[in-house]
Amino acid sequence: MAESTDMDQLLIAFKKFAVHGDTKATGKELNGKNWAKLCKDCKIIDGKNISGTDVDIVFSKVKQKTSRVIMYEEFQKALEELAPKRFKDQRKEEALQSIYRLVEGKEPTNIGVTKVSKTATVDRLTDTSRYTGTHKERFDDSGKGKGREGREEIVENTGYVGGYKDAGTYDTKVKGEK
Repeated sequence: MAESTDMDQLLIAFKKFAVHGDTKATGKELNGKNWAKLCKDCKIIDGKNISGTDVDIVFSKVKQKTSRVIMYEEFQKALEELAPKRFKDQRKEEALQSIYRLVEGKEPTNIGVTKVSKTATVDRLTDTSRYTGTHKERFDDSGKGKGREGREEIVENTGYVGGYKDAGTYDTKVKGEK
């Protein structure tokens, strides 16, 4: 019974990595990029026994010739292929269980992907209290933008040219002539 729970956790991890970064993904197939991310995030790639190249080679070996993705069964074969290389000092079954433990229940990390710049220059450029001229009028005292109301020249879709002094007199002129 413990093994079926482990396999459920493995399937959950597979699905989470399969849908990572792709809004149209169904979670039934894993592409090469997400396979490499799985191996990196789950620490299968250790830099000594297994490298990124090894992971790519195993992916190419287990997938169908014309396919660009692997299914769950092929994913398990890939882990079986990597297990003896990652855990050289263990027997094949123990190595497989160890590699399953590395993957079980894990999900993709986004830490370190995009870093927010915390320099004095960026702070100075984004501090709305230091804005001057027309830009200053577009923000309230708290620094929140006023949106369209903060702009002085809002376009009026009346059909008249902006500098036309007799705007709105068309009906009176046309009716007055008849």
